[in-house]
Amino acid sequence: MKKHISILALTSLLAACATTQSQYPRDLRGQFDTLSARDAALADYTHRQVRWGGRIIQIEPKEDRTCFEMVAARLDAQGRPDWRDESDSRFIACRSGFFDPTIFRINRDVSFTGSIAGYESRRIGHNDYRFPRLEADTVHLWPERQPPVRKKRSNYFWWL
Repeated sequence: MKKHISILALTSLLAACATTQSQYPRDLRGQFDTLSARDAALADYTHRQVRWGGRIIQIEPKEDRTCFEMVAARLDAQGRPDWRDESDSRFIACRSGFFDPTIFRINRDVSFTGSIAGYESRRIGHNDYRFPRLEADTVHLWPERQPPVRKKRSNYFWWL
C-alpha cells in the first residue's frame, strides 16, 4: 500500500512540474537556477543557468550583438515579468544579433534564459552598481499590456 501511495505522490509531483513548465512559452521552458538578479549581484555566480525578466531601461546594439540594460522583476507563472512588487535590482542581458530598438524599446517587458557570463560595474546617478551580465540564449519580448477598458456609464439613470 505504501508503494502505491509513494508512486501516486511522485506522479502528482511530476505532473505539477510539467503543468508549470507548460505554462511558459516554449522558448522559456527548462530547468534553471532560482537565483534572482539581486542575489547574483552580491556574489560570484558565473555560469549559473537562469531565467530572468524585467523592463528595458536601455538597449545597446553593437557590431555583433545587442545588450539590454534591465530593471529586474519576479516572473509570473507564464514567465512574464510581474510588477506587483517593486524591484531594486538590475541586470544586463546580451544576445548575438541585432534587436531593433524601435521594437525592443524602453519600458517593454522581456524575459531571458541563459547563463551568467560575468559582471559589469556601471554608474546609476552618483552610485556604482554591479550588474550581473547574462549571456542570453533566449530573448522573449512580451506583447504590450493594454490598459483596462473602462465601460462608459449609461446616462439612462442620470437622476440617481
